[in-house]
Amino acid sequence: MFGSFVFTVMNDIIATMFNKKFMEELFKPQELYSKKALRTVYDRLAHASIMRLNQASMDKLYDLMTMAFKYQVLLCPRPKDILLITFNHLDAIKDFILDSPSILNQVDETFRQLIDTYASLSDGEFQLIRQTLLIFFQDMHIRVSIFLKDKVQNSNGRFVLPTSGPVPWGTEVPGLIRIFNSKGDEIKRTEFVHGGNYLLPLREGSFDLYGDRVIKLGTNMYSISRPVETHMSGTAKNTASRIKENAAPNPLAKEELNFLARLMGGLEIKKPLGTEAGFRLNLFTTDEEEEYDQSQFWCGAGADKGWL
Repeated sequence: MFGSFVFTVMNDIIATMFNKKFMEELFKPQELYSKKALRTVYDRLAHASIMRLNQASMDKLYDLMTMAFKYQVLLCPRPKDILLITFNHLDAIKDFILDSPSILNQVDETFRQLIDTYASLSDGEFQLIRQTLLIFFQDMHIRVSIFLKDKVQNSNGRFVLPTSGPVPWGTEVPGLIRIFNSKGDEIKRTEFVHGGNYLLPLREGSFDLYGDRVIKLGTNMYSISRPVETHMSGTAKNTASRIKENAAPNPLAKEELNFLARLMGGLEIKKPLGTEAGFRLNLFTTDEEEEYDQSQFWCGAGADKGWL
């Protein structure tokens, strides 16, 4: 019974997420919108099925989603790899809907739109996209247990940049300085110790509809089943409180609301059919303090299958 619930929930959410009208609005050229707008879209998507998350689970899942994506954008070897990370996301989503051809079609169409829109951009344009995303996430320092355990995040919520591994495609392993004269001829070479353990990449990731992306960012974060907890650091919590209290009116508020209205037009909240009240999902063990709702079916599940 629970398996059929999972199948229904995944199909409903993915079908809503890749709704044609929704995608058309997202692909229109526009300014980056606020964190409030992102959270609104997230809430609507999360409730696009018969599943209902309690508030604590919603908050923690949102924190996990945003911090995981921030980690991926921060650590991508070169700006263009943001596209490969996105393709890894979509490849994982397609694995959930292999038995739903119509929804699979929707995802493939989004794939094609991404390729048509972004594949031809210059390195400078991808760098601008990357910097814009990092500015959006720069004040978010929420600690995530999986990152802390893997020692890729410090206790203050900031990520650790690696000093080893493959270098970006098209570059060389650091350690050599070349000096050229005014005619462009190389006249001297100097080596230095870089202190890392860098390697040349074997090949470039595929930007085709199907192929090996090579880069692992954007694939399944969980090689083994383990609970995930998110903790907001004291500094981040105080900063967030001050921002909330002292926030100035947003001059783009009207445009943002209009944008959200257009987006929400393609997001339909699924109502349980007949007398079924749907089911409520408790993703995190720390949500036990929430009151039991007699009108809903409460399921406990660990967040052990996350592609973020």
